Amino acid sequence: MKTSGHLNIANLANGCQKSIEIDDELKLRSLYDKQISNEVSGDPLGDEFKGYVFRITGGNDKQGFPMKQGVLHASRVRLLLSQGHSCYRPRRSGERKRKSVRGCIVGPDLSAVSLVIVKQGEADIPGLTDGSVPKRLGPKRANNIRKLFNLTKEDDVRKFVIRREVVPKKEGKKPYTKAPKIQRLVTPRTLMHKRRLATLKKRQQEKSKEDAAEYAKLLAKRQKEHREQKEELRRRRSSASRTSVSKK
Repeated sequence: MKTSGHLNIANLANGCQKSIEIDDELKLRSLYDKQISNEVSGDPLGDEFKGYVFRITGGNDKQGFPMKQGVLHASRVRLLLSQGHSCYRPRRSGERKRKSVRGCIVGPDLSAVSLVIVKQGEADIPGLTDGSVPKRLGPKRANNIRKLFNLTKEDDVRKFVIRREVVPKKEGKKPYTKAPKIQRLVTPRTLMHKRRLATLKKRQQEKSKEDAAEYAKLLAKRQKEHREQKEELRRRRSSASRTSVSKK
């Protein structure tokens, strides 16, 4: 039986990715028994991959079940997954579910294996290493924008936000630009809000101290009244006992 597989190769340096189908099982055998995050040489995969080094990042079997890191099996298993696990997205808070996942060891039952270029070889791969895909979005956080344009704290970050052009789907409408909302941007309004919160906190602390002092004063007064009542009661009992003894 002839076995074929897809290699989904990504180049993180320029943002390109390409899917390559390999029909020769002898070439794919160099990936067998390797685990996710292992590095493999590209020489056995063909002459066009000579000198390349790839890292395995995942894959899925012929039925579409994804590989899961940490499952040391070359087959499919059923695991009880909860929030925070890969290969599972909970629909409700606290939900757990038993799902089928493929182990992290590469085998002949996989239909696609995901690879990342670690080291580039001698020749370029068309559509993967000979071009570049620009980033669609720029940085959003204020400090990252400052780092990108080498700005200081005195520079206005809002003037350096990278805007992207949006082409409307309807014909006849002009294209327009959109800019992200800057995160962690310190403005006079945020400073005023911070000062207001600090003032409210200080005022609440002072009020708590005053309430505590007033409560301590009231408690001391009540304790003093209670002691005086006990002393008065003791005096009455002692005087009553003396009068009863004198009558006898």
